[in-house]
Amino acid sequence: MSPPPTSPVSAVDRPVLLLTCGDPAGIGPEIIWLAWAATPAHARVRLRVVGDTAMLAATIRGRHGLPPLRITSIPADDPRASARDELLVIDPSTPGATADAIPLATITAAGGRAAASAVLGAHDLVARGLAHAIVTGPLHKEALHAAGYDVPGHTELLARACGLPDDAASMMLWLPAQADGAHADRSAGLGVVHVTLHESLRTAIARLSTSGIVAAGRRLAALLPPLLGRPPRIAVAALNPHGGEGGLFGDEEGRLIAPAVAALCAAGIDAAGPLPADTLFLRASRGEFDGVVALYHDQGHIPIKLLGMHRAVNITLGLPLVRTSVAHGTGFDIVGTGAADPASMLAAIDAAERLVHAGWPPL
Repeated sequence: MSPPPTSPVSAVDRPVLLLTCGDPAGIGPEIIWLAWAATPAHARVRLRVVGDTAMLAATIRGRHGLPPLRITSIPADDPRASARDELLVIDPSTPGATADAIPLATITAAGGRAAASAVLGAHDLVARGLAHAIVTGPLHKEALHAAGYDVPGHTELLARACGLPDDAASMMLWLPAQADGAHADRSAGLGVVHVTLHESLRTAIARLSTSGIVAAGRRLAALLPPLLGRPPRIAVAALNPHGGEGGLFGDEEGRLIAPAVAALCAAGIDAAGPLPADTLFLRASRGEFDGVVALYHDQGHIPIKLLGMHRAVNITLGLPLVRTSVAHGTGFDIVGTGAADPASMLAAIDAAERLVHAGWPPL
């Protein structure tokens, strides 16, 4: 397993947060550019982009609606502060990457290779104690596979880099509170953690277990306090319609899920369930719960994206480092049109900053 940073965050005035663009053929470079120019985080952390400097300059050229920024390549140990008008880039020396190798809005091995090289380079910097968190842009899974990386996505790529099995890491979707006036309520928001993730629905249901649900609930309950500033109230979703109707529609609620909820409560976690998913997310959106344990991918993703796709954040649990990400894809259909929205990237930077300052992950 990769070690945590060698310098404690408490000893660092401004922790280093590393941003990666994901697949350069998509909107990743645009949302990095827009978020860099807009985030107030520069006052509290030092931001750096990890990526091929020449490729970034070439892929960003000609895209509409971007503020003027200078691009400066810096060494990994450069201590300077970041500022809104100058993009600071640490180059991981992507093998085989050239400025003209990535056609926009196109699935290519070069795009997948650039995305993977950047995130692995960022992991190396965190492992060496030169940075404190990774904030990733969207990659394209087909491009990743074309580049020879046999992983479903960022989560598993980072798990393997940390010397862990794929299932050691899981995803939490974090939806910050909607801004009311100038600011959002930083003690509110909704987190959703998944028991199963990137697999067929048939396989996901077959793999459900009480222990897996308990593990997901524990991860959710541990991660939410740094984001909320208080202990969370969590709920576990049912699997079957109407929560199984007392076994008429399936027995998973009584056989697998209820024992998991009991175990979470016994561990001192404020947990409820199993609760029918069709009403659970409505209740959670109204503030009754701070977190939901979803049993499979779409059970958690669809409600969160309906409630606020453009401000949602993907947070990886189970790794010895902080990793947050946008919750949207590469946006090949809107590349260069000026329609890219940096809200999710801004929220991902904010979430990473909060986690780092809270000392996450606990040692």
